Amino acid sequence: MTVRSLLLLTANAGSSAKIAIYRAPDLGTTGSLPVAQVLATLRAHQVIGVDTRDLREISVTRLARMLEGKHIELQVARALEHRNGLGDAANLSLTFDRDVQDLKLDASNTGAMQPISTRYESRSNRFDVTLEIANDNVATPTRLRFTGTAIETVEAAVLARGVERNEVIKSSDVVVERRPKAEVGGDVATRDRAVGMQARKQLRLGQALKVADLAKPDLVQRDQSVTLIYEAVGLYLTIRGKALEGGTEGDVVSVLNLQSKRTVSGVVVGRGQVSISVPTPRLPATAETTSSLAPGETAAPVAVAAVSTSQVAQHVAPRAE
Repeated sequence: MTVRSLLLLTANAGSSAKIAIYRAPDLGTTGSLPVAQVLATLRAHQVIGVDTRDLREISVTRLARMLEGKHIELQVARALEHRNGLGDAANLSLTFDRDVQDLKLDASNTGAMQPISTRYESRSNRFDVTLEIANDNVATPTRLRFTGTAIETVEAAVLARGVERNEVIKSSDVVVERRPKAEVGGDVATRDRAVGMQARKQLRLGQALKVADLAKPDLVQRDQSVTLIYEAVGLYLTIRGKALEGGTEGDVVSVLNLQSKRTVSGVVVGRGQVSISVPTPRLPATAETTSSLAPGETAAPVAVAAVSTSQVAQHVAPRAE
């Protein structure tokens, strides 16, 4: 603080206005000093006759521009976005060589933070970013340099406990964490995709789930009692069976027909249900014939054998095992 800052007290300070009488407070803070201290300093420089107007203390506030550490980190991340294979800024995890704390600049630094130099080495994950802020009072802008490492991360479904092979994953088994993309790969499973699925193998606590680790849950278990469903045109038959292997919806599994003791193959269509399609008998193709009747002759009537419904059932039933 100089005498010029106290024009209220020294309206005619003249050349003495450049005399420093008080150290300015830190940026963004307020300091105070007694008027008596100001008068004593002025007298030492032959400045007299100051009208204090009954002031006893003077408060001085030094204006500042506050830059939050989080905002600085965001600007660095934006500068690194899509550099040498990096993804979106929101997915970058930055580790600075020095902790980024809230920063106070003189109020004259009114410009936006702009990157003027950005370097990133994908092998070491090292970055070097310089930001620039324009200053209203001087031609030279304020520059801020930051170095550290940057790693791209993705949201992953992580196991909160160990899971055995073929066990169905529940909602309480999964938490969402951000993991390095290079660690989990491109087939990382989301929480929504993981819950309700079955583990293809034993999975450990803290493991990030991949799509390849999961499968649809088995609707039919090995040695489970199942319902065999036979379907054909005009026919729907259910028979008890025993699954010889497990499978999920759409899988083809072998089932023992408990009635005929024969093994058949069918498609899993529901929990404990296996569908077996009975092929529909095809009529033999009609041979192409030529007429031997002379013009004007009438064909003799031909007798057609009647086939009963029971005979059709007897023909299909052996297949429905």
